[in-house]
Amino acid sequence: MKLRCQWSLGDSLLQEYHDREWGVPIHDDCLLFEHLSLGGAQAGLSWLTILKRRQGYKKAFSGFDPEKVAQFKSEKIDRLLENPGIIRNRQKVNSVVNNAALILEIINEHGSLNDYLCKFTEGKSIQNSWEKESELPVNTKESDNMSKKLKSRGFKFIGTTICYAFMQAVGMVNDHTRDCFRYSELSINDF
Repeated sequence: MKLRCQWSLGDSLLQEYHDREWGVPIHDDCLLFEHLSLGGAQAGLSWLTILKRRQGYKKAFSGFDPEKVAQFKSEKIDRLLENPGIIRNRQKVNSVVNNAALILEIINEHGSLNDYLCKFTEGKSIQNSWEKESELPVNTKESDNMSKKLKSRGFKFIGTTICYAFMQAVGMVNDHTRDCFRYSELSINDF
């Protein structure tokens, strides 16, 4: 029997996400945008709530293509607020559209969202070594810095806790506990 991080136990969707995605380095700008957006949508909610709506989000937000999402007008946003496949919170929906436009600016300045984000961990995946989940922080100096920089650019729903969860999700940080089978599989230094 494989040992897993405790948070993934008890639900097959969480377990699949844990086993296949959480902590795996992502470098695709659309996937990075997706994770930033889903992290913002999660604010005040459980990750399972968001995972259950993930496909709805992908469809509603054009596969998280920032060029398409940045073009969403108020009529489109009003329709999204009637979509049961996403969290229908106007501020959260508006933040995805707002952040898409800002991501395009980052891509224009830095070549890609990935290149910009890699700088927050100096191009490395931070390898933690936690015995228990209770040791995991909710933020770090890196997530504090990421949040501060993104907020200064105008990003919304991008607090330090959201940034740290994002960093965990996209492999900028390996926060699998040491007894989890994914810990050693994802113990790499290059992000």
